[in-house]
Amino acid sequence: MKMPALPTVLLLALAALRAAAGDLSPAALEKATAIHCGNLTYAGTKSSTCFADQFLSTANKESSLKVVPNFLSVRLDSDDLFNSPFNVISGEGAFNFTEKDRANLARYLTCGGFLLASPGCSDKEWDRSFRNELKAILPDAKLVRIPMSHPVFSTVYQIPSLSLKGGGTTLVEGVELNGRLVMIYSTEGLNDAKHAKGCCCCGGDMILESEQVNVNILMYALLH
Repeated sequence: MKMPALPTVLLLALAALRAAAGDLSPAALEKATAIHCGNLTYAGTKSSTCFADQFLSTANKESSLKVVPNFLSVRLDSDDLFNSPFNVISGEGAFNFTEKDRANLARYLTCGGFLLASPGCSDKEWDRSFRNELKAILPDAKLVRIPMSHPVFSTVYQIPSLSLKGGGTTLVEGVELNGRLVMIYSTEGLNDAKHAKGCCCCGGDMILESEQVNVNILMYALLH
């Protein structure tokens, strides 16, 4: 099983060194250094299909990193989780993680992985379930509000505030482990539903700058 214990930039550097030594062709290098981002299936059959992957293509254009422009479908209870340094999780309605879900997520976050979480349409039941599961998985960790002065809001785009579809502004929350930001969570929604095929955030709220925020979060996660 591949564990993402090393920073992504270091893994890319190691691959580049191999290429310089003649181990990889240019095409093989591009494939080896491509960054796959996962979209999680959890609690058996719950999925995150309404989280738009538009920000992956935008990240490709705005950085020198090779980011695969589509999500990789990943089961939270599978070892495939550890092949991606960055995963998203979303959905609607109440749920309970399986024991393997919990064990994998705890290991993933403590071994270098990053999770971007957001309920579909700011669904209150999903929000409640996710917070309860997080307490069970990481009892000593706390979701805390991230100020707009945090570097995550200036990694690629300068984002001075987070505007809500329903009016007003908000803040996202995050979890730190051993001084490293390992998760960002938005109650209102970072799903960027307008770019999610077949999805509509018709009744809930949403952060209007979702695409730009998600680009920043991805780049921050890969570089720290």
